[in-house]
Amino acid sequence: MKKSFDKQASAQIRLNKFIAMSGVASRRHADELIRDGEVRVNGKTITDLGTKVNPNHDQVFVQNKPIRPVQDLLYVAFNKPTRVVSTMNDPQGRPCLVDYFAKARARIFPVGRLDWDSEGLLLLTNDGAFAQKVSHPKHGVAKTYLAKLSGIPTDEQLNKLTRGVSIIGGKAQALFVERLGSRGGKSGSGKSGSGQYGWVKIIINEGRNRQVRHMFEKIGFDVKKLQRVAIGAYRLGSLERGRFRVLTAEELERVFRQPKELISRHAGRRLHE
Repeated sequence: MKKSFDKQASAQIRLNKFIAMSGVASRRHADELIRDGEVRVNGKTITDLGTKVNPNHDQVFVQNKPIRPVQDLLYVAFNKPTRVVSTMNDPQGRPCLVDYFAKARARIFPVGRLDWDSEGLLLLTNDGAFAQKVSHPKHGVAKTYLAKLSGIPTDEQLNKLTRGVSIIGGKAQALFVERLGSRGGKSGSGKSGSGQYGWVKIIINEGRNRQVRHMFEKIGFDVKKLQRVAIGAYRLGSLERGRFRVLTAEELERVFRQPKELISRHAGRRLHE
């Protein structure tokens, strides 16, 4: 997918936007790089987040490497296995994304993250604006998860999630929650006393650290397994663990559509109004 950078001789843009357009990181991560003194403009280290640059004249270095806005944009869907860090490198030497994308045709980075012990759909790109739109809560892009719990929640417990619960970082509210069933086995938690694991589908439009796990903890359950199966209306489908595919233009549009569960819920409300 090609996208030309708009060359306006006198135009200046925020430094974090320039970094994002260069495929190095999302705007949020770019701010972290600037604060940490990892960015130089025309030979000078920059730590002011409000700094602007001229894309056609200023020389920008990130971690001592020169960067320029990219023209060949890449969008990838990856089925992240558990026990893989959602970063391109890991100081502790754990398995990470570079193990799967070292030979990618462009330098890409993850759009948000999945926990070490979570699996499922993770998008990667070199388009910082796309990453910002998918990740930031203000854009309301839905993320759908399947959670295996330490017991079977009641309707009232699930309703608490849609009303909102207080977790680290403030109130968190589910857009949709549905009990999917259960299967036998010892839960090991002793919380439910049911001797069964419950499966729940939950949709949120945020991505705070371990948010889904903290939400279920608030209603008395541990999450034994967590898989993200959709972002917007784009679903993981049959993509195998550890495999990836490049997204088409139509699939990219689906990322920003409402998932069918939310469309059905809204349609049901209108019927009863």
